[in-house]
Amino acid sequence: MRVLGTLFENNKKWANKIKESDPDFFTKLSKQQSPEYLWVGCSDSRVPANEIVNLLPGDIFVHRNIANLVIHTDMNCLSVLQYAVEVLKVKHIIVCGHYGCGGIKAAMDNREHGLIDNWLRHIKDTYHKHQGRIDALQTEKEKINLMCELNVVEQVANICHTTIVQNAWKSNQELTVHGWIYGIEDGILQDLNVCIKNLDEISRIHRI
Repeated sequence: MRVLGTLFENNKKWANKIKESDPDFFTKLSKQQSPEYLWVGCSDSRVPANEIVNLLPGDIFVHRNIANLVIHTDMNCLSVLQYAVEVLKVKHIIVCGHYGCGGIKAAMDNREHGLIDNWLRHIKDTYHKHQGRIDALQTEKEKINLMCELNVVEQVANICHTTIVQNAWKSNQELTVHGWIYGIEDGILQDLNVCIKNLDEISRIHRI
């Protein structure tokens, strides 16, 4: 307990607080998980999934990585996606980025960062696709924030292009993919009006 003892104390206080309001909470939680949501978010410590939507443990199945990317060769992300869709039968997949994302900034600054540059390449591809629109903006903050939004839209598309999601739709499973963004400066979520519910809403070339 000498090492990180404060965290253990915090854990006890947190668990006791929940049990005060619902004594059977952890007993019920240990028997099953049946979340309606899969959250694909950024690893940034300032964007904790459960807290910012005020939901308890068991309500959201979560996958996080640098800049909330969904890459078709990432077996970690795809395994989470498959489990969430095929086993947990989530009804909603939320891709949530955030303004001022460090991964987005690093992808746009044309400097070497080491191993992570291989990961950031996927963001650079999206930047290249929308470069004219982004570079037309006046300030660096505006450019980064627009890129944060466009990155979310791109990852929503990537999720919808997977066989996992498309097979769910083909079997008439209720499943909607959303694109959201979070403001660290004010704590508010915004819907980017990207909401895809079926195969007809994606491009024909990406349908399997």
